[in-house]
Amino acid sequence: MSSDTRIAFEHPIARAEASGQPSRPPDRISLRDHVVEADIGAFQSERGKRQRLNFNVVVEVIPPEGPVGDDVDKILSYDTITEAIAYELAEERLNLLETLAERIADRVLHAPQALRVFVRIEKLDRGPGALGVEIVRARGQTPPATEDAAEAPHPRVIYLSNAAIAGPGLGAFLDALEAGSQPVILCVGAGEAPAPQTGHRMTQRRIDLLAIEQNAWMLAARDDRCVVVATRTELDWAMKHGQISVWAPSKIVLDAVDGPAAGPRDAVALSAWFAEVMQATDLLVVGAEAPDAAPLPSRSLRVDELP
Repeated sequence: MSSDTRIAFEHPIARAEASGQPSRPPDRISLRDHVVEADIGAFQSERGKRQRLNFNVVVEVIPPEGPVGDDVDKILSYDTITEAIAYELAEERLNLLETLAERIADRVLHAPQALRVFVRIEKLDRGPGALGVEIVRARGQTPPATEDAAEAPHPRVIYLSNAAIAGPGLGAFLDALEAGSQPVILCVGAGEAPAPQTGHRMTQRRIDLLAIEQNAWMLAARDDRCVVVATRTELDWAMKHGQISVWAPSKIVLDAVDGPAAGPRDAVALSAWFAEVMQATDLLVVGAEAPDAAPLPSRSLRVDELP
């Protein structure tokens, strides 16, 4: 076995040592065999099932200028690594280990002491061996942190009943929304046609979500200003550029770590959950009753009250 091949399957510590800078080798801290259960994976068979992930992380850090003096504030804490893993697993459900590794590396490298990070993640329950990825990222390869909740758009979330979608007042209502300064996201429920019934909980949930999305496209067909959007990235862009979005719920619902308690058939409650996720200012329910225990200000509007 060649030296390169041997090192490729070594622990990330050995990888870091092999590619280090001999003139001034950096200090390293490491996390070995940190096993966490998570719902992750691109295959349908992986959805809704927690599997074990094994994390090995090595961070090369700037050596302290003087004696550490047993002062924890002068070193990079191990908590920086474990908290980065926990945060990214809790942020949203991911399909790819590569995405998770990138986000963990990015978060660790925002620590001022961190120079370079080796992240290896392995799935322990997908086969007879460990299936995984390893990445190496250095300071300067990741964008600066820009997380600022105060700068995130805060939209109005508006649920439209089928009667509201079909009603004559829809165009004027959209005119009023378009003239306003606040971003708007529209939500709908399933259409009038009954969805197929499978008798199986997970497949039925998918079908019911798709029924909502079909109705979202029906709304888009009524007015070109209504653009069907499925991802958080698209929603953020739309809110910043004045686009009226119609939420297609499948991706965000299925990727949520702490998903909605309401099922797709309770479209108003699902819209309230989504409004909370999007940090909306309020929820307006047109043509149906607003939820009693909504997590944010909500009110109802009759279809005949549309402008």
